[in-house]
Amino acid sequence: MMGILEVKNVNKRFGGLQALGDVNLSVAENSVHAIIGPNGAGKSTLLNCLVGKLMPDTGSVLFDGQSVLGRTPHEINQMGISRVFQTPEIFGELTVLENMMIPCFAKRDGSFRMHAIGHMFDEAELVEKAEHMLESMNMAGKHHMHAAAMSRGDKRRLEIAMCLAQEPRLLLLDEPTAGMARADTNNTIDLLKQIKDERDITIAIIEHDMHVVFSLAERITVLAQGMPLVEDTPENIKGHPKVKEAYLGEAH
Repeated sequence: MMGILEVKNVNKRFGGLQALGDVNLSVAENSVHAIIGPNGAGKSTLLNCLVGKLMPDTGSVLFDGQSVLGRTPHEINQMGISRVFQTPEIFGELTVLENMMIPCFAKRDGSFRMHAIGHMFDEAELVEKAEHMLESMNMAGKHHMHAAAMSRGDKRRLEIAMCLAQEPRLLLLDEPTAGMARADTNNTIDLLKQIKDERDITIAIIEHDMHVVFSLAERITVLAQGMPLVEDTPENIKGHPKVKEAYLGEAH
């Protein structure tokens, strides 16, 4: 059965470097799929091909049967794909509530009409929608805090909330727990489990922290030196000799 995201024979070179070589990947709808690999394995290059930041040299990337190649990042977002970056992308000078209001009234053409509050929109209705979204993400009581003053874990929670306000069908997470303390990491794991349980959404995650991967993923694809190494369940990945060889330099 075809997955909601299908990567077929994707190749990408940067000069003499083969960053991706015949990568194939199928992400089942409403699943959590992790993409892992040592440094330089091609994970970020693959993710950038999925969201329109890079164009593969050959191959195809299909989302729900439609090609994402040649589309702008905004067009891909409009297809139902949202990305969370390694470093939280929020507006530090704005309050948490103001950050949350932005995706709640984003125009389909990609611009924001904040100036239209009270004219084309009912301001009270927008505030209510943003507050409801924050409360659903366990951020009640932080509405008027400046985003720059929050912990890294809360910044990540806010960024995920902003993505979810766009009602994506696929959420791409690029090392969402990078730089976090263990408590924030565990809170992020719990948040993603909650999102998966409560929403009709597919999650694909790139992550170095194996605690995060094995806590969340239902399927794992391992890349090594730009090549697909193995795809399997977490239980089978843990002891796979090819995975040990890729990470440790020798098979065991």
